[in-house]
Amino acid sequence: MDDAIKLVFDVAAFASIMVLVVSGLAVIASLMGIFNLGHGEFVLLGAYTVFLFREWGLPIWLGMMVAPLVVGAFGAGVERTVIRRLYAQPVIAMLATYAIGLIIREIVRGLIGGKYYAIEEPLSGAFQMGGISFSVWRTVIICATVVTMVGAWMFLTRSRTGLQIRGALENAALARASGVSTARLYALTFAMGAALAGLAGALMVPLFSLSADLGVRFLVQAFLSVMLGGIGTFGGPVVGGAMIGSMVPGFQWLREIPGVAEQVSPVVAEVLVFVTALIIVKFWPNGLISAGRK
Repeated sequence: MDDAIKLVFDVAAFASIMVLVVSGLAVIASLMGIFNLGHGEFVLLGAYTVFLFREWGLPIWLGMMVAPLVVGAFGAGVERTVIRRLYAQPVIAMLATYAIGLIIREIVRGLIGGKYYAIEEPLSGAFQMGGISFSVWRTVIICATVVTMVGAWMFLTRSRTGLQIRGALENAALARASGVSTARLYALTFAMGAALAGLAGALMVPLFSLSADLGVRFLVQAFLSVMLGGIGTFGGPVVGGAMIGSMVPGFQWLREIPGVAEQVSPVVAEVLVFVTALIIVKFWPNGLISAGRK
């Protein structure tokens, strides 16, 4: 029972990271009709910001607070200088985001020399509850994700700007006819999605270490999560991210079962996640949330 509780806790921590990554990708895809293929590198930029703060002798927790602001500002710059010119050509826009991501990854690779850097947890150690030890930092990740998601939901459903974003998502032409500046909303949305990715990278880097390929592993999983949950709603991709984020460590846990480790390698566990997600998408092509509303 103790092992099962620990597993649920570890799954919740990884699922929280996936929710942050997926939410940023889904916000951009839902409103702008563009899948940001450089989204994983926005995660990398958040992690690299934390690394820089540590190298400069500044508190790591301060770097984690600044990271979403830095990556959000960078995302806004990308939208204004590149993406804005390509809205009429979404395929080219996606290729542009891939190229931007590739440039970011190789620049970071050149700066850190292709090495792996361990980043200390700002709050290390563990606490006991019911005789079970829980990681303090993983608890912080879960709580930070919950607060961020509640804040994002409140922003989209209670603020004037959030309502305009939702209106543009439903019908961009009608929103423009009503006097809403969709260009401003697109820039804000892209910046918001980038900021969420930056926050995810900042929070996860103590768990995964920093490398130039940090964001690559999350891009495909985030893409599957959006497809799984459904585009066009805030809750759909969040549910998809939570499911994918739960399946990844869940399938890897099979390796702890005696006699199974030899058959279930880490690569096989990743493949099982993709196969499961693809089967679900096969039967619910519009996503679980969208399918549930029909």
